[in-house]
Amino acid sequence: MAARQLGRAVVLQSLYEWDFYNRAVSLKESLERNLEEFAPGFNEKKFAMDLAHGVETKVDELDAIITKSAPEWPVAQLPIVDRNVLRMGLYELIFGNRAEVPPRVAINEAIELAKTYGGQNSGKFINGVLGTIYREIGEPDQDPERHGKKEKDGPKKTSK
Repeated sequence: MAARQLGRAVVLQSLYEWDFYNRAVSLKESLERNLEEFAPGFNEKKFAMDLAHGVETKVDELDAIITKSAPEWPVAQLPIVDRNVLRMGLYELIFGNRAEVPPRVAINEAIELAKTYGGQNSGKFINGVLGTIYREIGEPDQDPERHGKKEKDGPKKTSK
């Protein structure tokens, strides 16, 4: 498992614990304990700590975005895994360092976490919500010139 992928899995585990106990436990302490236990020798600790801290500090804003993007799925009623995978993916998509983690990578990593740790349809759900948000924020990793050129030079529909 790649280092950051392992880091995201441990962050998810720690967020699960934090969320399960209604945020009454220290996310930082939980993450440090989980990194030590489940990822000995992990060399991307700063990445994992920054991701967990970012989700923790922006949780209300992230939940508001989820509510707006998936109104038929109240955040409080989402499975804990799905809720926290969405929070992580959204954090990386919106607030993360795009040079380090491009938007499509953030989405793909969230989908993989959902497929691995969530329910049968979690991957599709995460893909749908994050894909919608990605389009709403203007597909930030698309090259506008190339994208525009594709549309301009693409096949044209003709009527007969």
